[in-house]
Amino acid sequence: MPASYVIFTESTGDLTPALIEAADLRVLPMAFTLDGKEYRNYPDGREMSAHDYYEKLRAGSLCTTSQVTMLEFQQAFTPVLEAGQDILYLAFSSGLSGTYQSGCVAAEELKEKFPGRRIVCVDSLQASMGEGLFCYLVGKKRCQGADLDTAADYARQIAPQVCAWFTVDDLMFLKRGGRVSGAAAVAGTLLGIKPVLHVDEEGHLIPKEKVRGRRASLDALVKHFEATALDKTGGTVFISHGDCADDARYVIDKLRALGVKEIEMGDIGPVIGAHSGPGTVALFWLGSAR
Repeated sequence: MPASYVIFTESTGDLTPALIEAADLRVLPMAFTLDGKEYRNYPDGREMSAHDYYEKLRAGSLCTTSQVTMLEFQQAFTPVLEAGQDILYLAFSSGLSGTYQSGCVAAEELKEKFPGRRIVCVDSLQASMGEGLFCYLVGKKRCQGADLDTAADYARQIAPQVCAWFTVDDLMFLKRGGRVSGAAAVAGTLLGIKPVLHVDEEGHLIPKEKVRGRRASLDALVKHFEATALDKTGGTVFISHGDCADDARYVIDKLRALGVKEIEMGDIGPVIGAHSGPGTVALFWLGSAR
């Protein structure tokens, strides 16, 4: 028997195709514009690979991003509702994008057209593989037989527990996004200062610490994992990176030394990468506090 509902999310979750399949998710590709040409951020990188994208950023290309529109949500949701199934929509953080609001508006309009069907929207309050981890865990619950209400309740339960800690290599991308001032970006670059940031309870990306040197910033991610992880050895941990796999593997080795068993690595896609830049490393887990 097919499940009575489908889980949708966006490509900002940076999940690999294998993880998407394992959790049985439907992923809506978000748009980005690079050097005046629009692309879709498909999880399999069919329109542009992560490596090629970051090489263009390194060469000075400028990228802007677009949220999923209400019409795109309606076009994706309608065939599912017509087939007699309900929908659980797990959204990119409302603290970083208006996509969640667009999805909610689309859902309300479709409920009028399909009064016998249900669309439940839950804000992940996360980005990159933080959103991905959230969706993956909810998707696995569905695969295990959880009905729509049970899965939605579980999503609301774990949303505040998904921890996300980032570090970036190039402060200028954070400056463009308004995360750090121009003066701080220049001074930090000259002094080798690396910021450590996290996603807070409202889904905003917030600078938390400044450390000197790349290795120290990567170690800081592991330090925060040790401080808050609910299950330091048995929990699922995701790590994403902006075309710097060796640095991500350095963090993974540190986690393995702590006994962490289940670690999944993926690329930070173009939509998130436009704001964080090449050299970003981000770590995600379920914790006692964000």
